[in-house]
Amino acid sequence: MSHDPEALRELLGADAALCHRALTGEQGVSLPPFTDHHVHLHLIDEHALAAGGIAGVVDLGGDPVALARRGDGIPRVAYAGAFLTAVGGYPVGRAWAPPEIAREIADPSTHPGVPGGAATAVDEQASFGASVIKASLNSAAGPVLDSGTLAAIVGVARERGLPVVAHAEGDGMPQLALDAGVHGFTHTPFTGFVGRAFTAHAVKAGQVWISTLAIHQDDAEAAEFARVNLAGFAAAGGRVLYGTDLGNGDQRVGVNPDEVAALDRAGVRGAALIAAMTDPWPFADQPPGVCTFVPGPAPQEPADVAEWLRAATVVPTEELIHDDR
Repeated sequence: MSHDPEALRELLGADAALCHRALTGEQGVSLPPFTDHHVHLHLIDEHALAAGGIAGVVDLGGDPVALARRGDGIPRVAYAGAFLTAVGGYPVGRAWAPPEIAREIADPSTHPGVPGGAATAVDEQASFGASVIKASLNSAAGPVLDSGTLAAIVGVARERGLPVVAHAEGDGMPQLALDAGVHGFTHTPFTGFVGRAFTAHAVKAGQVWISTLAIHQDDAEAAEFARVNLAGFAAAGGRVLYGTDLGNGDQRVGVNPDEVAALDRAGVRGAALIAAMTDPWPFADQPPGVCTFVPGPAPQEPADVAEWLRAATVVPTEELIHDDR
């Protein structure tokens, strides 16, 4: 293992530390706890997340009742509750999407209790403990929320102290979301190049973009749109969050080396990569009492990081003894 802590921190950020496990003596590197900012817990075995290096997740589409019944522990879970969508909009009717995970908005009303109203749907998710609201704008798969209804959702959520993120897919959908004041995107925009003016607006607005680059591995055009868009956003100072859309397709439960490698190709590497993986959004603080530990020799180059992280696991912070402090 490299014994140069400064080189390690230059590669992986200021919080990276050479360490060993007190009980086993196993050497490795400790990092702040990782969060996957886009998962669907009802589609995966969440018990494998911690063993795979993930200490926190953000569920972006699930049954709010089931999510509210969860206990505390690792992985720590933040959630949006149900998708808020247009009548007949995505993901309504999809085989993987039971009725409990979508709310169809038929009325832009900002008054509480209106059946099918924007405020009613937002308030329901908030009442079940949501930390974020998700709006669905997928014009490739059905009707979408109009600008007035989307603005109502954003306005009500802002009054409740909740950020709104959008699944924006199809021509004009990212712009519709940006104009409505959403706080970020559940996927890096991937159906076209968004351009510098769009990116500058998004950065100035303080948006977060959740990466989900690797889900496009079988669609070269979408993969390139997403890579270029995220590269521009990151280079302009945008806040990038690591996320995999776990539950979408056959993905590894835990750190996804394909997503890490895709982020590297978009220029999000080194300390910026680790920042994207350890950002506690939408919480203010990281999951307590744990860290992500990677056993064995530390990586030497940015190109080595993706495969190196495949061995990551979550361990109690108190179990690790730092060797370089």
